[in-house]
Amino acid sequence: MFENMSYEGILQRMLDRVPNTFDKREGSIIFDALAPAAMEMMSMYIELERVMTETFADTASREYLIKRTAERGITPYPASRASLKAKTTPENLELTMGSRFSLNELNYTVTSKIEDGFYTVECETEGSIGNKYFGSLIPIDYINGLESIEIVELLIPGEDEESTDSIRKRYFETFGSQAFGGNQKDYIQKTNAISGVGSTKVTPTWNGGGTVLLIILDSEFNKASSALVEKVQNEIDPTGDASGQGIAPIGHVVTVRTADEVKINIKTAITFQEGYSFSGSKTEITNAIDAYLLEIRKAWAEESSSVVRISQIETRIMNITGVIDVAGTTINDETSNLILDSYSIPVLEAITDE
Repeated sequence: MFENMSYEGILQRMLDRVPNTFDKREGSIIFDALAPAAMEMMSMYIELERVMTETFADTASREYLIKRTAERGITPYPASRASLKAKTTPENLELTMGSRFSLNELNYTVTSKIEDGFYTVECETEGSIGNKYFGSLIPIDYINGLESIEIVELLIPGEDEESTDSIRKRYFETFGSQAFGGNQKDYIQKTNAISGVGSTKVTPTWNGGGTVLLIILDSEFNKASSALVEKVQNEIDPTGDASGQGIAPIGHVVTVRTADEVKINIKTAITFQEGYSFSGSKTEITNAIDAYLLEIRKAWAEESSSVVRISQIETRIMNITGVIDVAGTTINDETSNLILDSYSIPVLEAITDE
């Protein structure tokens, strides 16, 4: 907006207002008096441009975006800690709640007992980093009788603090349909705000009037664990009797479930450049297909059904270094695209080079 307000331009306009009968050359008294003022005015316009940028939600930086979104009751989702399942040997050993363990650079605390030989441990570090590590834990303090303990399953993923883009998106969504009193948008917003939840699909009156079905994915857009489903159920509708004891309004009976996983087996014929092979490129190919299926899972909540497309699979493989051609691709032994129902998500099981 103020691109033309340069130091040179401001100074020249100031000099033009001085009669030509005076000496206005560089180094003159008039020039030297006006030059510092022109520099300060240029700085003022730079700051004014910044004020305009920070005023509007579509251009504001995180600090000022948060101030803007707070006006509509939107605050960033905070970071949360990951909860994981740990297996102990021997199974009959009773761990004390609060016992601490370490794995790589992270520490974990025992929070509850699931059953003999299995405990819930919580990562002491907030964020998604707590979702990454599995394997043997090392006791921070000596535990008599403990032979081994290892993390075997992610129960509730940890989440990083909400990204700036996500906050901005939620802000602009408030100008569309309004979340209010148990409508679909209200359920989506409040369920997604629960730590560990990545996306939510709402089915109203799925089992008669007053019933609501919530299908959730975890924050990594995978099938939610039973622990996460139970957590969400307890926060939304713990009693299931329409009494409004949770987030759900009075009169709503809410059932929380997770999506069904559909295993994807891909067979294809790949032609490689000399020096490349399927065995050498398999990890990269698998990662590319996993990334494509993750894109589908991220968009799952917005779609009535999901489609795994052969053309997309072949395109992702073609982008791998060393691949010349891809042909004859099938998904689960079918030559057509795989169409999933509203409650299903795709997960790669295997990819084979025929």
